[in-house]
Amino acid sequence: MSDESRGAGYAFVMPAVVLMVVILGFPAIASVFQSFGAGGSAPMGLGAYRRLLSDAEFARTLFNTALFVGTVVSLHLVLGLGVAMLLNLDMKARWLFRVIAILPWTMPDVIGGLIFRFIFDTLTGGINAVMQRLDLPGPIDWLGDPSLSLLSVIVAETWRGYPYVMLILLAGLQAIPRDQYEAAEIDGAGAWKKFRHITLPNLRTMILLAVVLDAIWECRLFGMVYGMTGGGPGYATQNLSLQVYKNYFQFFDTAYASSIAVVLAAILMVLAVPYVRLTLKEDK
Repeated sequence: MSDESRGAGYAFVMPAVVLMVVILGFPAIASVFQSFGAGGSAPMGLGAYRRLLSDAEFARTLFNTALFVGTVVSLHLVLGLGVAMLLNLDMKARWLFRVIAILPWTMPDVIGGLIFRFIFDTLTGGINAVMQRLDLPGPIDWLGDPSLSLLSVIVAETWRGYPYVMLILLAGLQAIPRDQYEAAEIDGAGAWKKFRHITLPNLRTMILLAVVLDAIWECRLFGMVYGMTGGGPGYATQNLSLQVYKNYFQFFDTAYASSIAVVLAAILMVLAVPYVRLTLKEDK
């Protein structure tokens, strides 16, 4: 590549780089400085981070986030793979079923949270109405019971978010050569053996990609939780994003909110390592 073409490439990329630095870089650097108390009345230091170590609310929130992300990503993977395999079959009006399967992902998460808040409502919610028709015990306070509220949010986000994983895996399924399945059928392999020895090995990269990206997205989730429960009852459904919001915009504790945001960013960077390694491996 000549110096002239390399310079033209840098010129085309530079506006995007500048935009990313302004939109993402500056707030990130400002958050790090704020987490050390820069701009506040107190002297700069590690006080906010020391407070994290002894804060029971932060410990509960961190546990909620880990439990929520682990459960939701696992359910997204199972449900997304199942739906992707169904949509990969030869059937009439396959495009229509694909559109229907994608619809939950088109809904903003805060709108989804408000809708599921009504669905799980104790008095007027659809779930309790169905349970009443079936003569099941109830009504159940799904969002007001600390032992059920997080489960309710997990169910809601599983429905809303699975199409993202499904689309990634569907693209992977369509890239698998059909002759591999035809050869397996000639050898007498059944559906399970074809899934185990052909489908899963070919989808290994796409599964890793889907899990990593979905985990990063769910760690940042805000609207669904805010719309359904606001983090309650108590701290039963509060995640790290919601705790940052409360401390920054409700309690105006900028240093503490920024320290939580820095911890969340560090977690996301760790989760992004497999994706970065995979991308660099493919570029070689």
